[in-house]
Amino acid sequence: MRYLLLCIIGFAIQIVFILVENKKKYLPAVILKGSAALIFIIIGVLSMQLASNHSFARLVVIGLLLGGIGDVLLNLRFVFEKSGQKIFLLGIAAFLSGHIMYLAALIMLSNNLLVSLICGVIAAVLLLRWIFSKIGEVQKAFKMFGYVYIGAIVLMTAVAIGNFISQPGSTSALLYVIGAVFFTASDVIMIFNTFGGTQKFSMRAANLSLYYLGQLLIAISLQFI
Repeated sequence: MRYLLLCIIGFAIQIVFILVENKKKYLPAVILKGSAALIFIIIGVLSMQLASNHSFARLVVIGLLLGGIGDVLLNLRFVFEKSGQKIFLLGIAAFLSGHIMYLAALIMLSNNLLVSLICGVIAAVLLLRWIFSKIGEVQKAFKMFGYVYIGAIVLMTAVAIGNFISQPGSTSALLYVIGAVFFTASDVIMIFNTFGGTQKFSMRAANLSLYYLGQLLIAISLQFI
């Protein structure tokens, strides 16, 4: 029950953050986003206490923490506009580091790693070709980060899917794979909304909602591992 209550509180804060950010109240938005991130980190830490595989859980909690740091940085770019590009890239780097932690954790449980990685590479190449064919030209630094970042999250999702296929009855694997898919969908929406021309509130709301649900599911999955 306490996990459900924390999830409801966290998602409620995330919704308020989305609305406040849309009103361009960027400093309160940063505080709200950091508070929402703190909730999924707390859920991850609490869930880790119930995990039977503490090495796996520890890496995932580090990933959640890095995601929380990325959350704050991505919104700080609106507060400090002159350094916005650098802060944005730092935020993406924090998220990338978090994905690497998630991937390292998943690899520990993988029974079909090579197949999962091959499928992930193919999926990442196809997805990136499609994304960049739709959004046109972007700055080289952002494009390089896009390749590495999307590549990492798609690989993470592919290994999560592979783990679920090999453990179809695992609640942890199911929650994790749904969270990973939500996370991937969120990032694709973010890229289109950031670099696709006109930014839309509906896409921003979808991006942030899917992302947060993904983090919550990954955090909760630890108690079933």
